[in-house]
Amino acid sequence: MNPVYDFTGQVALVTGAAMGLGLATARAFSDAGAAVVLVDLNGDLAAEEARKIVTSGGRAIGLTCDVANEDQVAAAIDQSVKNYGRLDFAYNNAGIQVPPSDPADELVENFDRITSVNIRGVWACMKHELRVMRTQGSGAIVNCSSGGGLVGLPDQGSYDATKHAVIGLTKSAGLKYAARGIRVNAVCPGPMDTPMLSGLIEQDKDMIDEMVKVQPIGRIGRPEEVAAAVLWLCSPGASLVVGAALPVDGGFTAQ
Repeated sequence: MNPVYDFTGQVALVTGAAMGLGLATARAFSDAGAAVVLVDLNGDLAAEEARKIVTSGGRAIGLTCDVANEDQVAAAIDQSVKNYGRLDFAYNNAGIQVPPSDPADELVENFDRITSVNIRGVWACMKHELRVMRTQGSGAIVNCSSGGGLVGLPDQGSYDATKHAVIGLTKSAGLKYAARGIRVNAVCPGPMDTPMLSGLIEQDKDMIDEMVKVQPIGRIGRPEEVAAAVLWLCSPGASLVVGAALPVDGGFTAQ
């Protein structure tokens, strides 16, 4: 049973919010009373999910945004503030995978693509979120790293590099803004039952069995479990947590 939070009157922005971890977190923020801005490259799907939240009695809008494009990020955050007047929480979840590759053979196109989303995207989102929050003097940001941000995995060098970088961005911003009423932290999910994982499994049918074998908890995670961690990091219950990279991985990185 998850804790119950009261975020009534507050506003949360979630990137990569049209499905998977982002959607689960957007719904959790809404269930806790926050107005939610669902941001996604697939703006139509984000808007559809926002309408479902509104139909259920919540407040939400869906916006189209490529987080690799700073101008689009700035516009999305400006629109969020225009709609709701403030920004209290942000979960910078948008990220991509590229096919596993021997580091001696990886295509530069794949490296450039994954770094533009997973590093520059988080950097751009934090930059513009912090501009709003520092004016307010309050806020909480959670960035989505990965177990691959804490350990290295063969054939995932570029992905792991981006997720290590997210932790570096998180620590630096966390230190800068800790005394200004703004907390910045990261979650590090392990394998999750999401569309991204499903896409990888389609390329390798044995992958899921191999993943479960190395999970101490004996299963892969659920998006709602990451959402619960994000909401806790945004809540007063985590008031002393700054610059942390919280594993949400069933014990994988503890081995």
